[in-house]
Amino acid sequence: MSVFATLVERLADLLDPLFGASAAAAAIVLFTALVRLLVHPLSRAAARGQKARTALQPRIAELRRKHARNPEKLQRAVLELHAEEKVSPLSGLLPSLCQIPAFFLLYHLFSSSSIGGGGNGLLGHRLFAAPLGDRWTDALAGGGVFGAAGLVYLGLFAVVAAVASFNFVRAKRVPLPRIGGAEEVPGVGAIAKVMPFLSFFTLVTVAVVPLAAALYVITSTTWSALERAVLYR
Repeated sequence: MSVFATLVERLADLLDPLFGASAAAAAIVLFTALVRLLVHPLSRAAARGQKARTALQPRIAELRRKHARNPEKLQRAVLELHAEEKVSPLSGLLPSLCQIPAFFLLYHLFSSSSIGGGGNGLLGHRLFAAPLGDRWTDALAGGGVFGAAGLVYLGLFAVVAAVASFNFVRAKRVPLPRIGGAEEVPGVGAIAKVMPFLSFFTLVTVAVVPLAAALYVITSTTWSALERAVLYR
């Protein structure tokens, strides 16, 4: 934890000439971008997997004709085809799973009053008027919705809502792969139906976690939206 705190402090020092009092917040955004760059190869692999699954559709159509009267055998055959072609229907989840440790590290860093036996100096940093260790409830208690800190959160909520709407529209345009009347892979249909709404849950996350962790979520979500727009075009 102390090593990570030092990293954030060093990044904040580098960005201080440009961002002043909000340098630590800018450092978190930069840290998030670095994490996403590291995860980007997995995102590209997920995109290739999606394209590979699309390319398999003619062979899946042939399996559909062959096993039209046996849905269970059809699903097994499709799974075997995916395994043979080394295509995973759940590969798109890997980029998100790999980011979980970074998020929780940031969450705990800005939820702890002490680090390595000493005080947590990072808690004194702010994004404009909002302390990075505070939550939305603290902003509401301090000055209300339209107080100085409350306005910071309103701006963040607006960004999240815009990104969520963008993701929702894109997700709804993607047809769910099906075999006859059944799902191509069991369980994927339920995930696909929920996915368009997941971005809106980011609003809840931003409201309940420390502001520093909220910045990570917002930056990562925005990155994902732009990345998917490029890789899945």
